[in-house]
Amino acid sequence: MRITHEADYAIRVTYCLALAGEKQCAKDISEVTGVTLRFALKILRKLTQSGITKSYKGVAGGYELNHSPSEISLGAIIECIDGPIAINHCLANEFQCTHMGTQKECDFHRVFSEINRSLRDQLCSITMDRFLPPQK
Repeated sequence: MRITHEADYAIRVTYCLALAGEKQCAKDISEVTGVTLRFALKILRKLTQSGITKSYKGVAGGYELNHSPSEISLGAIIECIDGPIAINHCLANEFQCTHMGTQKECDFHRVFSEINRSLRDQLCSITMDRFLPPQK
């Protein structure tokens, strides 16, 4: 399983805002993160729609985190961009399982479901404050 480039960049954007600790304009976010302005704006729109960031319009506009870094998890950022975490097709209900037979779910589904739950729990337990430099 791989997260998309967009989710990776969303983590960078969120980290940039967490590090700044205050409102930042999209241009500055783009420069600090190395994400093109157009792509950064697309990501910021999704982060704002999901409530991770908030936006301010106008000349003095910009973006800032809507919650403290300790309340924003990697899992939340990834799911905001990529949707629910699913390590294979059957967990995302994208196709009819051919391994089920007469069972409600196949053994593969059960195993992948356990792994997926563990991975999601780990990603959701890691918050952005973990990456910030220690406060003095």
